[in-house]
Amino acid sequence: MLDTLFRGLFDTALTTAITPGAFVLCVGVSLLIGLLLCAMTLWRSNCTRSFAVTLAILPAVVCVVILMVNGNVGTGVAVAGAFNLVRFRSAPGSAREIGAIFVAMGTVLMAGMGYLAYALLFALILGAAIMLYTALRLGGGSRSARFRTLHITIPEDLDYAGVFDPVLESYTTQYSLTQVKTTNMGSLFKLTYDLTLKASAQEKGLIDALRLRNGNLEISLCHQDTTAATL
Repeated sequence: MLDTLFRGLFDTALTTAITPGAFVLCVGVSLLIGLLLCAMTLWRSNCTRSFAVTLAILPAVVCVVILMVNGNVGTGVAVAGAFNLVRFRSAPGSAREIGAIFVAMGTVLMAGMGYLAYALLFALILGAAIMLYTALRLGGGSRSARFRTLHITIPEDLDYAGVFDPVLESYTTQYSLTQVKTTNMGSLFKLTYDLTLKASAQEKGLIDALRLRNGNLEISLCHQDTTAATL
């Protein structure tokens, strides 16, 4: 009965069969690898929860894509085109949103190739894994709640080197200037800092202190889970 249920609708005598046991084993090992990679990435580094969950499930998505392609050149080209379309034509979103799109693509790939039972099984396994990781707040330690991305827009004549360091040292445990770019036809500089607040309630105090130091500023302070991410 299981052999019939888990056979592809378009299988032929030349098609290599995928057994349910082998499928579950491959997906399970891929999820374990994803967790190991996630743990190594989180070690002594700042990482958002959405990125951690996506990193933990992405190996399983790639695994089932390879299982389905299985040496079929035509299917491989079609899959590459579909994922490139998602990668380059979708609006920027959080890592979790993009990961969810990849999970959906992998599930529909199996359904389109006729492996309906495998598509349903994969959707159940990945859905359970995502819900479990979210419930366990994977990558969401006490420090992650204080991660912020700070954007400051300043006039071009303001020497930004070290000018905000005294304020940032007072309100953060660590900070780094990650990007400087010009805007408004080069008349303004936009500075981007990644930082960890000493306390989540200090957001307003940090903004007020920055404005007090130089009133001609445009300031944006974002939770890192809500910033745009590209995989």
